[in-house]
Amino acid sequence: MCGFVGFTGLREAREAILHKMADRIIHRGPDMEGYHLSGDTPATAVALGFRRLSIIDLAAGRQPMYNEDGTVVCVFNGEIYNFMELRTELQAKGHVFKTHCDTEVILHGYEEYGNKLAAMLRGMFAFVVYDTKTHVMYGARDIFGVKPFYYTQTDAGELLFGSEIKSLLEHPGFRREVNPEALRPYLTFQYSAMNETFFKGTYKLAPAHWFEYKDGQMHIERYWDVDFRHKTSMSFEDCAAQIDARVRESVAAHRISDVKVGSFLSGGVDSSYITACLMPNDTFSVGFETPDGSHKFDETTEAAELSAKLGIRNYREMLTKEECLNAFADIQYHMDEPQSNPSSVPLYYLCQLARRHVTVVLSGEGADEIYAGYEWYADNAMMQKYKHLPLGLRHLASDVSQHLPYFKGHDFIIKGSGRPEDWFIGQALVFTEKEAYDILKPKYRVGPTAREVAAPIYDRVKDLPELEKKQYLDLNLWLPGDILLKADKMSMAHSLELRVPYLDREVLREASSYPVNYKIAGDTKAVLRAAANKTLPDAWANRTKKGFPVPIAKWLEDPAFSAKVRARFESDVAAEYFDQDKLVAMLADPRHERRKIWTAYTFLTWHEQFFEKWA
Repeated sequence: MCGFVGFTGLREAREAILHKMADRIIHRGPDMEGYHLSGDTPATAVALGFRRLSIIDLAAGRQPMYNEDGTVVCVFNGEIYNFMELRTELQAKGHVFKTHCDTEVILHGYEEYGNKLAAMLRGMFAFVVYDTKTHVMYGARDIFGVKPFYYTQTDAGELLFGSEIKSLLEHPGFRREVNPEALRPYLTFQYSAMNETFFKGTYKLAPAHWFEYKDGQMHIERYWDVDFRHKTSMSFEDCAAQIDARVRESVAAHRISDVKVGSFLSGGVDSSYITACLMPNDTFSVGFETPDGSHKFDETTEAAELSAKLGIRNYREMLTKEECLNAFADIQYHMDEPQSNPSSVPLYYLCQLARRHVTVVLSGEGADEIYAGYEWYADNAMMQKYKHLPLGLRHLASDVSQHLPYFKGHDFIIKGSGRPEDWFIGQALVFTEKEAYDILKPKYRVGPTAREVAAPIYDRVKDLPELEKKQYLDLNLWLPGDILLKADKMSMAHSLELRVPYLDREVLREASSYPVNYKIAGDTKAVLRAAANKTLPDAWANRTKKGFPVPIAKWLEDPAFSAKVRARFESDVAAEYFDQDKLVAMLADPRHERRKIWTAYTFLTWHEQFFEKWA
């Protein structure tokens, strides 16, 4: 795993600019650097920079990497897990390979297949290929969005791109301006949910998309989408066996490395299953110290117990309030955009712990989206009874309720409609849409609501069952916007490669064929639990999902931290974006309003890093 930067166009001292951009992301690749400069006119000039974290073919994997005659050049971040099969296929077609790196497969694959290449890759990736003969640039991002890709165009028409936004800020043509549309949906989602980022005019390349940049124009196309329509006729037990075989195969593919590999381990089924399949030498876990000695915010005991059962060494740390709060500004710096999921904090320290011992870790992200593991995917007993009413009647009740003032049972009736597009926006809901609108200054109320962000995604799957509509939304919004963004940024902050075996093309292809009642059957992700239970003890296979609980309410009770938050809320910067009276009023009830306080404070901390202290 690594990081790349680049830009088009002629600039005075463009080599020095390129070096500054690459140096800004040295944490992504401290082992090696490389640069490419070509072209002598604004239309043909291209600069590419690369920072490498050496994982495979440590001696020969230098980037930028070139084809046989040096006319096609590539920078690539990630891992391609089917590169050996593609390499064999390309060699049979006459391509000559100089290394054993997966990067070279992208180079020759582009020469052979052109824009069709991205759809052929199994892995996590973001890359750029540039042809110096045709002056065409091609790039893509993996189907889940495991690896990031950002781009913008300057006023002079130059294309800037890279693995992290902060590197783009080193280019003199970059416009550093807050996107006024980003704040409103963020307050509801807790993460940046649109393709346009918090920096106005800077965009994410969406997952499962490729782009071609030619003659100053960017053309983008989707190359893949998950398909839930074709269901298997296999039994529940056979599907569980299929999962077990596929997860083991994916873990085997994800363990390929020339450096040490470990795994993250909580007390839950997802990471426990990955660990049991991988059987690494080392696992890593963190929890929070609590004054009363309770384990409400700690699963390290369960992680240590499983490690002992498996005969694996477990490294674990208990985190203090002080170290978590002291690191928060650095966490937001690495995020590039405000991200208020509290679990980013323990993940930052978990990655730090792991990097002391290994260079690569496997982790359990993605299982909840693929196999339906979230609590909001399942109906409670009362909702199950309500859904025995005719669908048309429930639709009518929901339609009427949405136009009435709030009353007891209002949300229940809307959720009972069976139409998640009426209410479900994913796995986070901090400020309601109205609350987000009301607390912002008029200039920043212009962004879309959360449901307006979700609507075009739902439009692509109008005929799916309710559960799979929710899964589809989370696969397209929550997973890349929250889960994978923080996984990439927190691991790369510590020069650690994080791999996610559940987020594999073949894993999802099979999982999408399972009927709804295989996924929700007395518990969430039932068929995955059955598969895991072939390896894991009952207590781990069937443990209720806990997430990564963080004691932010306790932190807000600390007088020193509370005073720091109040000072930010009363600042001139806060006054630019928020109704300060409403903002400060939340501090009167920190326990009830903790997620809202944390989300607003996160934005202001991010703003401080990129607009007040940037150097």
